[in-house]
Amino acid sequence: MICGTETRDNITRALTLAAPPHSVDSWINRQYTCTYHLTDGEFVISVQESSDAASARSYFDTMQGNLAPVQPIEGLVNLGLPAYETTGGVVVFLKDNMTLQVDARKLTDRIGPHGVTRTAFSYQVATAILGCWTEH
Repeated sequence: MICGTETRDNITRALTLAAPPHSVDSWINRQYTCTYHLTDGEFVISVQESSDAASARSYFDTMQGNLAPVQPIEGLVNLGLPAYETTGGVVVFLKDNMTLQVDARKLTDRIGPHGVTRTAFSYQVATAILGCWTEH
């Protein structure tokens, strides 16, 4: 899904691109990664699949330490899921045995026609993905 038509179309619309962005996907060690090659840099979305919810939580917590400092995403904006973000452009959500990371750190400081921050853009893409994430 993260490299699928729906996500590609969401990115195209959000950035008002003339054509869908080129992307490359990979599956390594139970992590599916999709890298979008945009004019402003690389935009990376990944999903780590863990064997169970407890393992996923451990992975989520370890990532949090690796990305520090982070701020929790709380209230309605976290969609009822454990989540955190960095000021540099990364958002991470935990759902069931899956950890979704959306990383805009390699993009310019302001993105798209509205000049949103990297973190805001990552959040926008992550919530669109989670809104359709129904298999778990």
